[in-house]
Amino acid sequence: MERTHTVAELVMSNVEKVIVGKHEEVELAILALLCQGHLLIEDVPGTGKTVLAKSIARSLGCSFRRIQFTPDLLPSDVTGVSVYNQKTAEFEFRQGPVIAQIVLADEINRATPRTQSALLESMEERQVTVDGVTYRLPTPFMVMATQNPIEYEGTFPLPEAQLDRFLLRMSIGYPSTANEIVILDRQQHAHPIDSLSQVVDAPELLSMQEAVKRVYVDPLVKQYIVAIVDATRRHPDIYLGSSPRGSLALYRTAQARATLRGRDYVLPDDVKALAEVVLAHRLILSPAARLKNVSTKATVAEVVSALPVPGARVRGVA
Repeated sequence: MERTHTVAELVMSNVEKVIVGKHEEVELAILALLCQGHLLIEDVPGTGKTVLAKSIARSLGCSFRRIQFTPDLLPSDVTGVSVYNQKTAEFEFRQGPVIAQIVLADEINRATPRTQSALLESMEERQVTVDGVTYRLPTPFMVMATQNPIEYEGTFPLPEAQLDRFLLRMSIGYPSTANEIVILDRQQHAHPIDSLSQVVDAPELLSMQEAVKRVYVDPLVKQYIVAIVDATRRHPDIYLGSSPRGSLALYRTAQARATLRGRDYVLPDDVKALAEVVLAHRLILSPAARLKNVSTKATVAEVVSALPVPGARVRGVA
């Protein structure tokens, strides 16, 4: 566990050579990677969404592909297509950009729902099917999708089924004045990402992902996770609460957060800290709540604050 914590800190410090003053956001991205999950970054243009994805890929030495989503993008442009070869008289599969270890789906809400759905199988099943033939995706595999705010013109809101497949949703936000000056200084002659080095390889990352699964979660903490998710299903402002996938996501991310804190056990504070980024995008508000401008983030915060926090106890002691 100590090795996993050390290497994760090394990756985060390497990424922060490029992403300045956003330690919490970088930690969430690494957390999603350790959980073998996918990340949705929702923010205005120019805040570093694309650079964050590139920095993580370079730090890991993983293959990286970028898909620029536009209204005329077709599903085959994402997954790949079979092309007939006249010399061999056979169909050959030409891989789409989704077949990589780190995939950046840039401005995913610019594409039509049909094209957005092309990511569903790859995100959930870690495979793509083209013309009846299934192709496995490489490991590790992670989709980092960026999204402009829904109120912008020319966007297509992601359907609930696809939102639910993202482990986390977060925003990066603008840097502080001091950090923005640091960014100007660092990019005076060249972009820092050009000199970013690899600090860990793919096999090491896979072993770290397995180590996260061994972090101890007390039954009381498990009950706390389920209680939070169950409360979203009964809240008067929520039309549709989180599914069991939300419980699993909160469980796994809490394990990863404990690892990043150098612990081999989960605390209720880990669950509380992650409830908003894990659950808010999985909820659908009631029409009355939307009229009152209630946000899903505020609703999750209300749910968490209303539930009693379980006490701590030594592992294995009732």
